[in-house]
Amino acid sequence: MTIYSVYIINRAGGLIYQLDHSTPKTEVEKTFSYPLELTLKIMDERVVVAFGQRDGIRVGHTVLAVNGEAVKGRQLEDGREVLEVIANQENYPIAIRFGRPKLSTNERIMLASMFHSLYAIGSQLSPEQKSSGIQLLETDTFKLYCYQTLSGIKLIVLADPRQGGVEGLLKKIYELYSDYALKNPFYSIDMPVRCELFDLNLQATLDGAEKSSFYTASS
Repeated sequence: MTIYSVYIINRAGGLIYQLDHSTPKTEVEKTFSYPLELTLKIMDERVVVAFGQRDGIRVGHTVLAVNGEAVKGRQLEDGREVLEVIANQENYPIAIRFGRPKLSTNERIMLASMFHSLYAIGSQLSPEQKSSGIQLLETDTFKLYCYQTLSGIKLIVLADPRQGGVEGLLKKIYELYSDYALKNPFYSIDMPVRCELFDLNLQATLDGAEKSSFYTASS
């Protein structure tokens, strides 16, 4: 069982804490013959898979290397355009490595703000009054759990779909946040969390939750 990451979002939708606890390996390398059976396009200055999925290669995966040469943005290290190299039949057979690049800080901040808005939209769409926002989102590869505190802080955990006990884990994370951040007289509730003790105790709590879920599933 795996817990992938933890996010804490303040009342205004700003990202004030983020931890990658476990990053799954998503890189896939395959040698292709001409023509390439995948459709690639430029997105945010990266070459990504727009259509076609096979052998672990998914839509949204980014081209990370071509024939062992690393890709930077939309170009190879020698300056050649990636799409031009892949479109040239003379370069085949061609080995391409795909994967998901690590999110940048700016991308994480943007996604946190977007989720903050979606949470509010979820509450407004409810046919019942005083409904909470989004508490759980499910995909085939992970689940997103959200717990909003009485003060409006949102705690988010991304976990393997089989990971158990995440609801209780969210409350434990809030206890740690209260003990090591909110009780600090120099900390303001909407400011970024920078506390080594919080980091250490959070890591230990996540490790314990993974082990507990593993033993529960095995028994």
